[in-house]
Amino acid sequence: MRTLAYGSWSSPIDAAVAAAHEGLPEYVGFVGDEVWWIEPRPTEGGRRTLVRRRDDGREEPVLPAPWNVRSRVVEYGGHPWAGAVVDGRPLVAFVDFADQRLYLYEEGGEPRPLSPVSEVGGGLRWVEPQLRLDLGEVWCVLEEFIGPSPTDVRRVLAAVPLDGSAADDRGAVRELTDGRHQFVTGARISPDGRRAAWLAWDHPRMPWDGTELLVADVGTEGVFGDVSVVAGGPDESIAQVDWSADGRLLYTSDRGGWWNLYRDGVPLCPREEEFGGPLWKLGLRWFAPLPGGLVAVVHGRGTTALGILDPETGEIVDAAGPWTEFAPTLAVSGERVVAVGASPRSAYEVVELDTRTGRTRVVGAAHDDAVDPAYYPEPQIRTFTGPAGDEIHAHIYPPHNPGCVAPADTPPPYVVRAHGGPTDRAPLVLDLAIAYFTSRGIGVAEVNYGGSSGYGREYRDRLREQWGVVDVEDCAAVALALADEGTADRDRLAIRGGSAGGWTTAASLTTTDVYACGTILYPILDLAAWGTGETHDFESRYLESLVGPLAEVPARYAERSPTAHADRLTVPFLLLQGLDDVICPPAQCERFLARIEGSRVPHAYIAFEGEGHGFKRAETMIRVLESELSLYAQVFGLNPPGIPKLELAK
Repeated sequence: MRTLAYGSWSSPIDAAVAAAHEGLPEYVGFVGDEVWWIEPRPTEGGRRTLVRRRDDGREEPVLPAPWNVRSRVVEYGGHPWAGAVVDGRPLVAFVDFADQRLYLYEEGGEPRPLSPVSEVGGGLRWVEPQLRLDLGEVWCVLEEFIGPSPTDVRRVLAAVPLDGSAADDRGAVRELTDGRHQFVTGARISPDGRRAAWLAWDHPRMPWDGTELLVADVGTEGVFGDVSVVAGGPDESIAQVDWSADGRLLYTSDRGGWWNLYRDGVPLCPREEEFGGPLWKLGLRWFAPLPGGLVAVVHGRGTTALGILDPETGEIVDAAGPWTEFAPTLAVSGERVVAVGASPRSAYEVVELDTRTGRTRVVGAAHDDAVDPAYYPEPQIRTFTGPAGDEIHAHIYPPHNPGCVAPADTPPPYVVRAHGGPTDRAPLVLDLAIAYFTSRGIGVAEVNYGGSSGYGREYRDRLREQWGVVDVEDCAAVALALADEGTADRDRLAIRGGSAGGWTTAASLTTTDVYACGTILYPILDLAAWGTGETHDFESRYLESLVGPLAEVPARYAERSPTAHADRLTVPFLLLQGLDDVICPPAQCERFLARIEGSRVPHAYIAFEGEGHGFKRAETMIRVLESELSLYAQVFGLNPPGIPKLELAK
């Protein structure tokens, strides 16, 4: 055991190791008896590949590079594939990221396009495909750009012929709905095939504000009848819908203040915990009905468990195992349930639960310790008190290294992390990007500030018209509380975040004196410009709930924008941006940098070609981590070994 200053500890968790393990398996499903899922490939240009687990346990990618199975519907995407076994061989429909066309893959052949290309705006995009072999079609959500603006877009449920006749003919795509709603999810078909249910909402609402549950009869030719609204509304968020095995409607609604599960309008297990979440991507699943009437559920308060709910008694039996967090993706085949779980000691992996025996096992993307797990952080779940007396939820990761300690009575530097969204949360799972810092002697505090999901609607609504206030205050309250109790060094506090977290970081640096520096990733910095044409359709009206309607409170947009107060910035910062970002475009960063020109504030701006919103490539993530660490080293007077120096301009 060596006694060394915080920030100078040697660690086997280098940036390359952390980058190689970035991302998680998503969108699990069954193809016959096999489990399939989407898996990230940071070292292959950041592509997403479809992986199958064969009967003998072998895992193998279904499609070679450069196939990238990823949808861009609402820019955040969603479930991009569907499969079945036909004549003993897999048949898979999937979306390729490069052209957003829908493709059909038959084992032993090459993928062939099913959907046409459109030159208008963002083209034709697809998500949540479902194979309708009885009709010879793939049913999907279609997002169609009808003009050059990011908001010139319509979305409908549509059917694409499996015979390829629509590959060059838009007219061969059969629309199932009329486009009256701005946003729709994929339809869930009742067991008898006679009814379809889906969700819809319109601007200015976001799906966690209010959605409607729609149901229509389905004719023998796959034609929808009259559509009726059976639940939901402007102030009720329904996050998911499905059908029980006996044809009864199941859905998650927050009408009681928490996303709980309902059957035909009756709550099955009313609890002050969540059985749903914010619908950032289409096709997220927090529950899945089983053939015998039970329901697999991902549920919890803050963290989530995988459980089996008995709708008749309201009892839940949680799956045994080391996983303390489950992602919103589930699939069912017979009595088998497949999910994606993780813990503070393991990254996300594909988990199977046999509901007959209660046995759980890892069946894919198994966690493999890239380094000695003794270097992993040991997080704490903490609750702090905000300036108005409100609770603030946070995860605290103290510095930890099995071979090093710091001199006594020396508090460590800390980095406060603000998650994106902002209607989202930071899960408590192993993240090697966090371990990269904690194993070198820098603490990390992840703050689930007011407005975060996972703690009920009242907690989410704390951010309503208060973005840039509550999030900033809550992050500062956690940072100062850690300093006051001696956990962190008051003079060596930093803040970092991406997207909405980048906003919180920049707002914190321009409105408080809490932090000595900050790292801002692909941020929102200029509210008025972002909300009037600089972002995509999905979030183009988000600010009306986060800040207020621009026409009614224009001064508020200027008062809170970091760009408007760039002259107040006095501490060093690192700004990181993807040049292909259409959600938070580079123009936001460029205006901010123009406002600080001549201020002599030390800073660095790194823009990455080929990266969008949220970095996917290993080489990008390596440079990000090393640059961030170098910033803290220079500002805090640290000496991390082997880290390239970030050049700071003035």
